[in-house]
Amino acid sequence: MIRSERPKVLVSACLLGQPVRYDGRASGHPDVLQRWQAEGRVVPLCPEVAGGLPTPRPPAEIPGGQGGQVLDGQARVVTVSGDDVSEAFLAGARLALELVRRHGIRVAVLKSGSPSCGNLQTYDGSFSGVKVAGEGVTTALLRREGVQVFSELELDDAQRALAKI
Repeated sequence: MIRSERPKVLVSACLLGQPVRYDGRASGHPDVLQRWQAEGRVVPLCPEVAGGLPTPRPPAEIPGGQGGQVLDGQARVVTVSGDDVSEAFLAGARLALELVRRHGIRVAVLKSGSPSCGNLQTYDGSFSGVKVAGEGVTTALLRREGVQVFSELELDDAQRALAKI
C-alpha cells in the first residue's frame, strides 16, 4: 500500500471531466475535485469502462435489486435491451477495490444514481427514470471494505470525512 502525507480519494472519472458515461459524456468537474486533483490526491476510475464496457454503451440498471445483491449473485445488471452485463460491473468493482487497497483509500466520491457508483439511490430497473433507495455494485463492494462513499452531491461531507483521516 502506498502512503503519502495526503490521503488519496477514489473519484468517478466522469466527475473529472472524462467522457466515460454510458452516453459518452462527462458529468462535470466540481471545484473541490479539481483542487484534490491538483494536490495529487485523486485516483480516477470509471468502473464500467475498467470492467470492459465501451463508451458509449447502452444504459444499464439492476432490476429488482441493488449492488450488494449483484455481488452476492442474487441480482443481475442488464442493459435496456436485456443483455446481462453483470460480469463487467463486477470486474470494475474488483478493480476499484484493488485501487483502494493499493492506495490506502478510505473515502470515495462516485457518480450519483449509477448502477456502479450510486451511493444513496439507483434506478429501479424499469428504465423509466424512477430511482429507489440503494447503492451500485462498486459502492457496495467498497463499503464492505470500510470505504466511505459519497456522491458529487455530498462534497462537503466528503471533505469532512477526508479531513478526519
